[in-house]
Amino acid sequence: MVKVTIIGSTGTIGKNVAFTLAREDTVDEIIMFSRPESLDKAKGETYDMYDALAARDIDCKLIPSADFNDIKGSNVVLIAAGIHREKGMDRLDLALPNARIVEYYSKQIAKYAPDSIILVATNPVDVMTTIALEASNFNKMKVIGIGNHLDSLRLKNYFSKQININSSEVHTRVVGEHGNNMVPLLSSTTIGGIPLKYFVEYVEIDVRSLIHQLRNAGNTIISKKGATEYGPAFAISNLISTIITDTHKVLTVSCYLDGEVEGVEGISLGVPAVISKNGIALIASIHMSEFERNAFIKAAETVREATEEVKKQLSS
Repeated sequence: MVKVTIIGSTGTIGKNVAFTLAREDTVDEIIMFSRPESLDKAKGETYDMYDALAARDIDCKLIPSADFNDIKGSNVVLIAAGIHREKGMDRLDLALPNARIVEYYSKQIAKYAPDSIILVATNPVDVMTTIALEASNFNKMKVIGIGNHLDSLRLKNYFSKQININSSEVHTRVVGEHGNNMVPLLSSTTIGGIPLKYFVEYVEIDVRSLIHQLRNAGNTIISKKGATEYGPAFAISNLISTIITDTHKVLTVSCYLDGEVEGVEGISLGVPAVISKNGIALIASIHMSEFERNAFIKAAETVREATEEVKKQLSS
């Protein structure tokens, strides 16, 4: 039986992940975990989802709960709980209050679901991935942050739309911080198997505009509708499905580094990784241009500073 727990299941991201996962019909049971005061809302969400799933004859079991005993036996536990960004906020503004939440839940996961894989969606996700790892004391290959997976999907979509080509023909990746210091790997981007630097000779692409749009994607959506939901929910569901189906896809997620990429160590950062049912099977090395390499190191410095400050505050 495949079992997934979603902590923060009544939030915008959590409930959308639950519904997206249930629709894919690859999970047998989803624990809709919430705080006791939000349990009724979690129940309401499950009733509503059951009505929708009935139209497709999907039998995924949805269990609203505020009891940690119910997360036992989970294959994956998603931490989506926390304070959410509002208009004008940077992801790093959320660091300390969300770190306390992530630390608490990670300790409970270690106690009640010690064989699970922890997936972190709470922002700032790179910092929170390290907090979850250290609080749970899990093997680093079993704690994964959503990282730049969504950023990579967004960039793929932007290229597809601008040049009117099927998105399956676009192969691109974003690494570094899931935030202002994300690093699009344009040097290794290909379209239809053709390196981007050659493809732009034949098709007009405003790459500078695309990157600006990418960096501001979250704030743009938040300013217009109050929150991001469908994009993050699909990206997270896609990552969970990759884990439970053991498909060994290469996704750009937040991993705790021990020098595997550009010598960066002691922090979590978005890098390509092979994802399996056991978590991270391999952290892939990256070939970057000098500009990209410098930007990646800058991202590492920013995340390191934020991580160290949060850890200092947590221990005080």
